[in-house]
Amino acid sequence: MVKITFPDGSVREYENGVTGLQIAESISPALARDVVSCGINGETTELNRPINSDANIELYKFDDEQGKHTFWHTSAHLLAEALQELYPGIQFGFGPAIETGFFYDVMPPKGTVISESDFPKIEAKMKELAKKNEPVVRREVAKGDALKEFEAMGQQYKVEHISQDLEDGTITTYTQGNFTDLCKGPHLLSTGVIKAIKITSVAGAFWRGDAKREQMTRIYGVTFPKKKMLDEYLVMLEEAKKRDHRKIGKEMELFMFSERVGKGLPIWLPKG
Repeated sequence: MVKITFPDGSVREYENGVTGLQIAESISPALARDVVSCGINGETTELNRPINSDANIELYKFDDEQGKHTFWHTSAHLLAEALQELYPGIQFGFGPAIETGFFYDVMPPKGTVISESDFPKIEAKMKELAKKNEPVVRREVAKGDALKEFEAMGQQYKVEHISQDLEDGTITTYTQGNFTDLCKGPHLLSTGVIKAIKITSVAGAFWRGDAKREQMTRIYGVTFPKKKMLDEYLVMLEEAKKRDHRKIGKEMELFMFSERVGKGLPIWLPKG
């Protein structure tokens, strides 16, 4: 048996190998439906990782910072999976969760440009894949095996990352459907809980942040477990735009911008 200590100080005993999801289920079905990841002794992990010794646990929902990070991390992989299907031959850089959602840096096939006009089809493909409720499977592999695997995929940026950045030893990968990525995790147990999806913007980004390297395409997005939450988020963004001092200032003829002077430098007008 293992002793599990909860944030309120209470302690329960469970069988060796119990998982975060099983612990949530023992508390209530509603909690088990809402929990997305858990913290074991301060480390955020998947809900299906076995616990084999006494531990402190926290159960994270989407509303928690750690829960959002897990949710958006898997969403970044879902974006990549969709892009892989839509643009065969696409190359992948890094795709982390961030404070406002997630992004993935990619190199589209030669001659292909991903722009705002492509957002609807990317969102549609992500929704299609999410509905399959694909399990997200964690694997531990040797560095050499990971290198061979990503070389076989033709993923040159992943190969460079493995070769130059990762130490010898065990590397973790996560697979959902036909997409596999290098990753430390944690992730959702499956993609089905991702219900509302919005690709928000696209920009350029140099590989590894090095201006001497290739410029990749960075695609940003945000996801939620409920459509209502996405709707509320989009309304909030619109309200924020209305309060943007740059927009208000130009509308009130307080100042203007000119590339002749320099981007970001305001030119004050008579009313300003």
